[in-house]
Formats: sequence, structure tokens, C-alpha cells
Amino acid sequence: MHRTPLNYCRVCGTTVVYRLPDDGDTKERAVCSACSLVHYENPLNVVGTVPVWGDDGAQVLLCKRNIEPCRGKWTLPAGFMELGETTAQGAARETDEEAGAQFEIQGLFSVMNVVRAGQVHLYYRARLLSAEFNPGHETMEARLFTESEIPWDEVAFKTVQTTLERYFEDRRKGQFGVHVIDID
Repeated sequence: MHRTPLNYCRVCGTTVVYRLPDDGDTKERAVCSACSLVHYENPLNVVGTVPVWGDDGAQVLLCKRNIEPCRGKWTLPAGFMELGETTAQGAARETDEEAGAQFEIQGLFSVMNVVRAGQVHLYYRARLLSAEFNPGHETMEARLFTESEIPWDEVAFKTVQTTLERYFEDRRKGQFGVHVIDID
């Protein structure tokens, strides 16, 4: 994982030391050298949707990123989950913020473990209620694509590409599952 290590205690501000805690834990943690608080660093959740248009779900809504990383590349509407919301609520919020879409959230579709980034990505299927979008400041453009129209070499993240591939595979089969995938 490439996250910057903690330097100071979140409670008292004293320098932390990475070591095995005294409670029998088997993993090195950031431990405050003054108050002994153990700081647990856990994966971040990225939540989003696979918004589709039409009775047959042939078109998927993608957003062209207006922010780094991958500015100018295409992605599904998604972002970091906030405290105080469920994964589905976060996915809905991100879809609204990034695409300004009107939609109905459906079932969980993919869960991807991105260990090297310290993240877990969760995508829900969503049925668009309108083909009109009002993207927020993080999005240059929001538009619908059929599978053959997707600019695959301009997709921002492997998690998005993998989710889209699984979506179109399931659509051809006529049955949607939940996909749990480890991304290298």
C-alpha cells in the first residue's frame, strides 16, 4: 500500500511509532509514544454505480473526469464513501454529484479489492430515469455509450474497466450476479 504513514497521534499530537501493540496484535500499528493509543489504518471505500439507459440496458452512462487522477479519462460515477452513509447512499450521492443523473439504484454488482491502493470499490447497478444529465464540477462531460462505443483505451481505472466488462457479459447472459474481484 502506498498511503503516507501517520506521524502524529490524532488525539494528543505526540509522535507515533510503528510497532506491535501490547495487546497481542500481530500487525505493526501506529502507536502513540505518549498516550499509547493504537491507530488502525483501514482501507477506504470507493462507491459508485453502473447507470444504464433503456429497457434493455444497452447504454451505460460514463463521466469524463475533470480532476486528477486521470483527468480527461472516462469513468463510472464513483468516489469515496463518507462517514454517516451506507454504501448505497454513497453510490447514489456520487452519481448525483458527478453526473447529475436521475436514477433508481438497484442491487450490488461488483466488489473489488484494490489492496495496493488500500481501497475496496463497490458498484451498484442503477436504472436511469432520464437521458438528461447535469454533471458537477468534477466532470467535463457525461454521456451514454453502448458497449461498442466505449473508448476502452480511455477508461480511467482498471476497476471501472473490469466492472464494465462484467456488466456487458452479464447483460448478454440475461442474468446479473455479484462479482467479487481482486485487482492487482
